[in-house]
Amino acid sequence: MEFESNRVHAMALEHSRDVPTEAALADVELVIAELFGTPEEPAWPADHLTGELRELVSLERLQQASGSVESDAENVHRGLYTEHCVICHGVSGSGTGPASMYQWPYPRDFRAGVFKWKSSERDAKPTRDDLRRLLLNGIPGSPMPSFATVAPDDREALIDYLIYLSIRGEVERQLLAVAIDDLGYEETPPSNDLRLRVATTEESDPGKDEDGNIIFTDLNQSSRDEPKSDESDTVDAQVVSTEGELVAISVLQDVVSEWNETTVAPVPAEPIPNAADELHASIARGSMLFGGQIANCAGCHGPGGQGGMPLNDLDDWTKEFTTRIGITPTDADAVKPFQKAGALPPRIIQPRRLSGGVLRGGDDPETIFRRIQHGIAGTPMPGIDLSESAAGTTGLTPGDVWDLVHYVQSLVQPTPKPSVRVAEDKNPPAAAETGVSS
Repeated sequence: MEFESNRVHAMALEHSRDVPTEAALADVELVIAELFGTPEEPAWPADHLTGELRELVSLERLQQASGSVESDAENVHRGLYTEHCVICHGVSGSGTGPASMYQWPYPRDFRAGVFKWKSSERDAKPTRDDLRRLLLNGIPGSPMPSFATVAPDDREALIDYLIYLSIRGEVERQLLAVAIDDLGYEETPPSNDLRLRVATTEESDPGKDEDGNIIFTDLNQSSRDEPKSDESDTVDAQVVSTEGELVAISVLQDVVSEWNETTVAPVPAEPIPNAADELHASIARGSMLFGGQIANCAGCHGPGGQGGMPLNDLDDWTKEFTTRIGITPTDADAVKPFQKAGALPPRIIQPRRLSGGVLRGGDDPETIFRRIQHGIAGTPMPGIDLSESAAGTTGLTPGDVWDLVHYVQSLVQPTPKPSVRVAEDKNPPAAAETGVSS
């Protein structure tokens, strides 16, 4: 069992930049292995992090979640990720496990650091509580099951391992991009000062110069290896305070910081209707907004949330190796090399059928509010400008969004019947669309 390199991303970079990526990929592989270890022996690069970042995940929990499935006499389970997750999400968290081809939608690829179902803003990482809820409840309407029967401590270990895989994958992606865009990698690596690498840790003790700086004598040598010596060669050892090393550690710290800094996106207080009449008036207003030009939810989800609207669009994971680099998803010859490298076949995304259906990310009011305000990361589902000044032009007011929330909830949940007056006098078309009657 081993982590596979992200060759799909490397190929997409090569196609878009018209620069070979093999040299960059080779150095990035060494850096990633040094920082994060292997599936059997994961590492957490605490030596290159500071403060709270060092404690973002627990190495002990990573070790419990990694490797082969086993348990001891005290019923401590190990290999949790292999047992519960690999079949769908793959060893590297690529979303290409053995069962992935048979699932709709595909399992999540954690390596881009993009997550759909969360309480944070669109471009932010999920909170730890978000990941707890996903493991506890699963994702209704998808193949992602609930892991409520897994012990709470084991779920915490899985959360740590998921975060670890996502950070590992995103660092790999960013290092590949910076190697090509900024450090001058082409068919061959750049000068020694610009080559990506990381300082060896004090524990591995590869040797230091007279000032106490850690040294690195062989650019092709992993710092996990014993330092090589060649008595016939008198090349001076190099101190590792190079630009390539600084870039690698800067990328690592930036990615880890994003996880540490994520917060729950605030939601304005819900104006709770005092009676069924007020609720149905809000639903009627939401119905008009749903089909209106500003929100235009019906453009994808269909009139009345019935779905079925034609949408020739893809999620971001598929766009990476197709439309974003000028490849038509239906061009089998152009897509085939990416599939050989590990990409799953392109699929047109299907907007959710809301009426009588299941909302994958949750159907509580605050969750729906955030979906409308921030959209869904990695998908064509957009967010919307939320302000009093933008109302009626390019955005909505918080009150408008709450009306939409009540309307969407009325599509998936029974609502109290209104009085005859509301059904007959308050926006009859909207009332009819939501199933309101006397």
